[in-house]
Parts: sequence; C-alpha cells; structure tokens
Amino acid sequence: MNRKLRPYLKSTVFLFLFILLVFFSLSPVYAQRAPIDVNLIIDSSSSLSNVKNDITTWVNARIDQILFDGDRVTVWSAGQQSRIIYTGKMDTPADKEAVKKSIRDITPAGSNPDFSGALRDASSKQSGSFAYTLLISASPQALSTVLSGPQASLLRFSRIEEFSNWRALVVGLNLDSRVKRSAASFFTQ
Repeated sequence: MNRKLRPYLKSTVFLFLFILLVFFSLSPVYAQRAPIDVNLIIDSSSSLSNVKNDITTWVNARIDQILFDGDRVTVWSAGQQSRIIYTGKMDTPADKEAVKKSIRDITPAGSNPDFSGALRDASSKQSGSFAYTLLISASPQALSTVLSGPQASLLRFSRIEEFSNWRALVVGLNLDSRVKRSAASFFTQ
C-alpha cells in the first residue's frame, strides 16, 4: 500500500468508527441509562375540562418516549390538594398503560390546583440522583401563584412549553446542590 494513502485510510477508518459509535449511542434501541424517578404533576382543577383530551394525548406520547424499564413513576393529581394517583416501577408494557390510565381517569374539579404541595412532595421523594418532573398546568392563574409564592425556588430550573390554553413545565428538582458543586469544581480547577 502506498505510504501516502495510509494516513487517509487511518482517518477514514477512525471517522467511520466514530459515526458508528454516535449512531448507536443516539439510537433509542441501543440507548441505555440508569433508572430515574419520573414525576408527573397534572392540573386537575376545573380548568382541565376544556383541554383534557389535548393534554392526555400529549402526555401519553411523552410517556412512551421517556419511560424505560426500571424507572420509578409517580403521578399527582393537583386539585385543591395534591394527591398521588399512581406510583410504581416500570417493568412491563402494562405498567406504562397503568400510568396512562391514571391520567385519563383524572376528574377535573375545584378552582386552584395545589402545584406547590405536589412539587414539595416530589422533591422529598426523589430516590435516585436523576429525576424527570413534568408539570402540566391548565390554569394560568395557578401557575403564576406558584411562581410568585414561597415555593418558587422549586421552579428555578425549569423550561416551559406553551400550548393553546395550557402549559407543560419540565422542572429540574433538587438541582441546586449539583449546580453549586459543578460551579465550585469549575472555579477550583
């Protein structure tokens, strides 16, 4: 083989292996991760009545995307008082269906969803080092109450997706200590 072609051949093989590695690491079939805590907090105030079908469809699609075997799932109905309506570990497809059923079975009632209570409870129950918390709000007033109330710090690390008449918040619970440790290690290096 020509000596001038060897470096190109090596870099081509390296590039091919790198692309293969990236493909397999991004492919859902090959994606592996440690189990996480998944918290779903659903507004069950009367505001949910008008958008329940949209929310249920959207949340069920997310459930199919985010839940893997071994994940621990808790679903809260955030009504006048928040209450857990489902808790369990994902081991079979039937477990995912049970989560979806718990959301479909929510009956809207009352005027002010208790997001603060559900967020505090979710924060205290987190067992793993990683959690995914999804809060669904059909009531803009209730969300602004949480954002301006004493529990606002629970929403410090969050991202809001706006939909017609409802919002989905991905909330990073218990991230304060991790952010502080990361910042401290960055500045001490």
